[in-house]
Amino acid sequence: MKKTIPYLFEDSVKKFPNNVFVWEKVNKKYEGLTYSDIHKSVYDFGIGLMDLGLQKGDRVALLAEGRSEWLISELGCLYLGVIDVPLSVKLNEPNELKFRINHSECSYIITSERQLSKIRSIRPELKTIKTVIVIGEDTELQEGEISYSSVLTKGATLKDEKIEEFNKQWEAVENNDIANISYTSGTTADPKGIMLSHRNYTANVEQAGTLLEVPEWYLSLLILPWDHSFAHTVGLYTLMKNGASLAVVELGKTLMETLKNIPKNIKEIKPTFLLSVPALAKNFRKNIEKGISEKGPKVEKLFNKALETAYKYNGIGWDKGKGSRALLKPLLWVYDKILFSKIREGFGGRLEFFIGGGALLDIDLQRFFYAIGIPMYQGYGLSEAAPIISSNAPHKHKMGSSGFLVKYMELKICDDDGNELPIGERGEIVIKGENVMLGYWKNEKATAETLKDGWLYTGDMGYMDADGFLYVMGRFKSLLIGNDGEKFSPEGIEEAIVEQSPFIDQCMLYNNQNAYTVGFVVPDKAYIKKWAKENGIDLKTDDGKTKVLKQIQAEIDAYLLDGPYQDMFPQRWLPAAIAVLDEAFTEENKLVNSTMKVVRGKVVEYHQDRLNFLYTPEGKNILNTKNYTSISKLF
Repeated sequence: MKKTIPYLFEDSVKKFPNNVFVWEKVNKKYEGLTYSDIHKSVYDFGIGLMDLGLQKGDRVALLAEGRSEWLISELGCLYLGVIDVPLSVKLNEPNELKFRINHSECSYIITSERQLSKIRSIRPELKTIKTVIVIGEDTELQEGEISYSSVLTKGATLKDEKIEEFNKQWEAVENNDIANISYTSGTTADPKGIMLSHRNYTANVEQAGTLLEVPEWYLSLLILPWDHSFAHTVGLYTLMKNGASLAVVELGKTLMETLKNIPKNIKEIKPTFLLSVPALAKNFRKNIEKGISEKGPKVEKLFNKALETAYKYNGIGWDKGKGSRALLKPLLWVYDKILFSKIREGFGGRLEFFIGGGALLDIDLQRFFYAIGIPMYQGYGLSEAAPIISSNAPHKHKMGSSGFLVKYMELKICDDDGNELPIGERGEIVIKGENVMLGYWKNEKATAETLKDGWLYTGDMGYMDADGFLYVMGRFKSLLIGNDGEKFSPEGIEEAIVEQSPFIDQCMLYNNQNAYTVGFVVPDKAYIKKWAKENGIDLKTDDGKTKVLKQIQAEIDAYLLDGPYQDMFPQRWLPAAIAVLDEAFTEENKLVNSTMKVVRGKVVEYHQDRLNFLYTPEGKNILNTKNYTSISKLF
């Protein structure tokens, strides 16, 4: 049997016809669509697309929030052998959308009503687009637009007449036919279109099954954007293969309102596991700590003691409860009963674990969630690998690592010349398997640089330990490079500074063969206001501003010799000069991408003058005019 996405879905519909596949809010209440329900809609929509003239190899852009129509639209395309081009709803810059749609030469766009204005604003410049299909019924359609429901209805009326032709279409789709062109996050002017085949996806779903068993009663609220490769493979296709269920986040009138619905929806749907990324995990933690703090100093003190006990007992997971740690078990049981179990109720009471995507680990964050009884099992992958390469799991985990490798895939660690390095040595992570992309759409140069003899050169630095766990150290492109050529990954330092200092909200380090490392710091405005009020500091005065700047310097100095964190990092990579910024790194100013990762090149470009200033004698002193100006603007 072929191993395409249509065959995968057909198999699941036969095995689990009455299982709920998608839970979605209808009239303020979650209702379930079964595998059979979705299957019927996929056929109706696919036949409707076929009637419009769509053929194998055509490209269709999909720009919509996560919802059942998103899934039906993609599957309808894939059944015809049409290539889906999923686009992030976080793309707000017209040129970013225009580039992706024109570069992939899409003939149709499927979009939701709330994203339609973005398409209309660039419609005259989309030369290959024939028709825009609009999900929703509340918008007056313009010329060249048709409704999603009309395509669905047309397909349903033509089903008897066209079913034989439709079946031939999906049965003719081959394993190596392109399923998606998935564009990179736009960290450069021209993002690359990753070509993922049907087999890339189905192979990665099989590989994911070697890391973690997903029973059919599992349910996840899919809080990540559906175009995100991690959500796509795990949230849609891995659940699909196993007859499990996903729930849709209730759409608010605005993006902020939708985000606020997440905690409410978690309580309503009671998920068994959640997919997360570091930014989401940090928000969850902040909300938990805020809730504890509001209960007063006694509860806060008890909570911190409970955490301390759990940290000791859990170790790094691999050694949980071993040796003398076993003595802490009864005490931990008490803490769990009176504190941690109550926190878990806020997540619906059934949540077993998070699966965390993102290469670099914040071990403190992992310890925290492990302590409260909802472990965050960190994994590693990238879109070019469809995306899963490794992960921790309930039966085998080591905090601080990116987990153990999927089966049916080879991995080696290579030096700069491509030679394989022994266990424990750091180099580039290189992989080979059926999950590796076909290449980059219309970009032979980038394809040749990344794919060599079937091996995918990830651009990530890491090593394997003796127990078979992968450690990912960061992107080679983001490395700090000293003036002697020595390299170091900055993400660990940046995460530690942000996590351990309440005064600092964001941090990025920089060194490109310079005499010393420098840092960009975004202060935590709300915390500093609270701190100033408690300490009788007037932030409008020069004295108040000086105190804030000295406090920020003290937070960095904590990692220097004689500081409480002096042994955490090599001294030479800590920032010797700091630019205090009055503007955060955001998607709006393009300094973070759609997965909330800082786009380092853009930060450097955006703050080039400040960067140059940091390498002057005046800039090296935190009490400089530019930092005073930033504090004045903030407060």
